Amino acid sequence: MSYDSKVKGSASYFPSIEKTYGKPISHWMKVLDTLTGLKHMESVAKLKADHKLGHGHANALVAYHRAQSGG
Repeated sequence: MSYDSKVKGSASYFPSIEKTYGKPISHWMKVLDTLTGLKHMESVAKLKADHKLGHGHANALVAYHRAQSGG
């Protein structure tokens, strides 16, 4: 794999998130779709409290979701 094709940013956490929590990333994107109106860190806190995600994983998911949805 060349350097240019390596996954960067928030998505680089995805393999670890799927392995650790046993759910595909699509599951977490659907969860985040339900958290409309929350600020970034409010969404992170919700994932941590309701789903027991670690801070880094929750932050990566929220950052990716917001980048994909334009918000």
